[in-house]
Amino acid sequence: MNKNYIIPNEWSIIEEVFDTENVKASESLFSIGNGAMGQRANFEEDYSGETLQGSYIGGIYYPDKTRVGWWKNGYPEYFAKVLNAPSWIGIHIQINNTNLDLNSCNVSNFRRELNMKEGWLSRSFNATLQTGEEIRVEAKRLISIELNEVGAIEYSIKAINFSGEITFSPYLDAGIVNEDSNYNEYFWETLNIVEGENKGAIYSKTLKTEFHVATAMQISLELNNEKVSVSHETNVQEKSLTYTYKLNVSEGDTATIYKYGSYVSSLNYKNSELIEASLSNVQKATELGFEDLLKLQKQSWAEIWKTSDIIIEGDIKAQQGIRFNIFQLNQTYLGTDARLNIGPKGFTGEKYGGSTYWDTEAYCIPFYMATKDSNVAKNLLLYRYNQLDKAIENAEKLGFKNGAALYPMVTMNGEECHNEWEITFEEIHRNGAMIYGIYNYVNYTQDFEYIPKFGLEVIIAVARFWHQRANFSADKNKYVILGVTGPNEYENNINNNFYTNYLAKWCIEYAIDCLNKVKHNYSEDFNRVIVKTKLAKTETDKWMNVADNMYFPFSEEHNVYLQQDGFLDKELIPVADLPKSERPINQKWSWDRILRSCYIKQADVLQGMYLFEDKFSKEELERHFDFYEPITVHESSLSPCVHSILAASIDRMPKAYEQYVRTSRLDLDDYNHEVDEGCHITSMAGTWMSIVQGFGGMRVRENGILSFNPQIPEQWKSFSFTINFRNQTLKVQVNQTEITFELDGASDLQIKVNDKTITVTPNNLVTV
Repeated sequence: MNKNYIIPNEWSIIEEVFDTENVKASESLFSIGNGAMGQRANFEEDYSGETLQGSYIGGIYYPDKTRVGWWKNGYPEYFAKVLNAPSWIGIHIQINNTNLDLNSCNVSNFRRELNMKEGWLSRSFNATLQTGEEIRVEAKRLISIELNEVGAIEYSIKAINFSGEITFSPYLDAGIVNEDSNYNEYFWETLNIVEGENKGAIYSKTLKTEFHVATAMQISLELNNEKVSVSHETNVQEKSLTYTYKLNVSEGDTATIYKYGSYVSSLNYKNSELIEASLSNVQKATELGFEDLLKLQKQSWAEIWKTSDIIIEGDIKAQQGIRFNIFQLNQTYLGTDARLNIGPKGFTGEKYGGSTYWDTEAYCIPFYMATKDSNVAKNLLLYRYNQLDKAIENAEKLGFKNGAALYPMVTMNGEECHNEWEITFEEIHRNGAMIYGIYNYVNYTQDFEYIPKFGLEVIIAVARFWHQRANFSADKNKYVILGVTGPNEYENNINNNFYTNYLAKWCIEYAIDCLNKVKHNYSEDFNRVIVKTKLAKTETDKWMNVADNMYFPFSEEHNVYLQQDGFLDKELIPVADLPKSERPINQKWSWDRILRSCYIKQADVLQGMYLFEDKFSKEELERHFDFYEPITVHESSLSPCVHSILAASIDRMPKAYEQYVRTSRLDLDDYNHEVDEGCHITSMAGTWMSIVQGFGGMRVRENGILSFNPQIPEQWKSFSFTINFRNQTLKVQVNQTEITFELDGASDLQIKVNDKTITVTPNNLVTV
């Protein structure tokens, strides 16, 4: 595959050559969505080459039975998967009875564009069929933000060198499967197929979970921009509905089909209402027409970009990278439904099952908190609060007691459903991310009320887990945490992972701090929670004993905290000495060799220092960065952004810029050789952080003061970003000589810039 085929452009993702080697990668990169549903950029017409079909509906999943060779106690019974939903986009196309298939005809003048400013996907090409007919195809597609159950396609064919017949056969297909199905099962059952005048619907349900979904389409046609009425043939199969329209054309004529689609589900409707609701949606879309839907789409995206755009002057690839990341984040989650969350691949592929990981709390909350209303971030926290009972059940399965909670590594409904033991049982650091998300939200918004109302119960349950998970080592005279995997998954089943131990200590200290504040300021809530959790002071004293006596592996020789107890038993060979032919090591090496090597997928010690930067001196940050960065291979998508932010904070701007480019173009340039499986959505929030927190130096210190310590890469003329801070909007612009702040709000805002306090007043430009 050609890794650098995407054309640099400020507002669009563009490819200008049709190459069958790039098809699956482009299906990921050109994906579209609206937070409620989404799809890979599969072709509308038939394609016999290698492809990964993918249409997805938020919240609709299937519990695929876990496939393991050796069952262990506590093992999850299933792996939850976002389902490849019934497809509404397909259109079989024939030219004089010859099928259009880009894998078997001569393609020229190919161009595909994902317009991020306006939220649409287009594709155009010339195709010469084996029988000699040449056509020009122009197609445009969108998934509506405003009408979030609706998608629309405009597909035009111009007859270049022939007269004859163009046949459009739009269809709905419920006979689809997930490529990642463990047992090659169908996940859907078709219940009913309804046909009508140019519109129809398929009514399906998922097996086991019994989500009901209606998938609808409605068709209209034009010849040379004039509406035409063409009777259609109907073909109803067991799992599909196809309408066939034949149009006679002369050389130079253009035939256009408009296809409007809709998904509606039992998450939002009674089962009995689904078919009618889906048909009503496509009727409304047809009456509006494609151009009006496109106008609404442009307006919706203009509103989104107002608060989330980042502008970079002087570096077009950096600009394209950050906008692509912001665009995909908004396509994946808009915060309008508290039942939904953010999957690591969003709506761009099946990998990771579309489930929720700790990435949401550790990486995504800052983006949604600062670019949208604070309720959006609050919804992400409530998602976990609403699943607390399941987290307690998950812990009970592993032998924990007394209301201790272990949040799942992977989930759709609160149950753990990850199917690799070293992660399911050992990657317990995720529990700390749940609490850090609460802390981060409260610190940023000053909405402390969230803690007595909801957060305190979660905080207590997680503190109980850490107290029980640690054990006292007589040898070390300290509390230790054994048998874990940190964020660096290239070290499994190790003891005293620095990041895990540090989070455990911090979570307990934060729990005690919150209990004291709630007791003094929210006595009614305090009493309610204490009664509900049966918490006594004798228990919290035991927690603090663990926190006060937590062990951290440390090297006197290198003067650094160690990833884990045995880290210095490894041979420390820098990544620079690794032959390029052996990278990425996760695709070239055996797992045994990776586990024995010093190479780090993402640096756990640096992850901890990023989250708790205020607890470490700049000199400590520098020392640890210089020790771990040279042996980090960044084969986790979550790694480069943290390294970029830390590098900026210790004035290593060339490294900060290098890692920014890597995180922002991770998928566009396919650094990890896996974009065909889908884009890395949750790490895209880290890309946003690498500019705002890294180059912008934005922090909210524990006193609640917003501060900036801006720097700018030498490659850029300027950069600017906008944040929503406590219901006021602050625009920050940085160039090579000065920083300007502009406040849109009702009251003055005190901020710190390079450790000096300044006041920004509404609608006045302040220059530093």
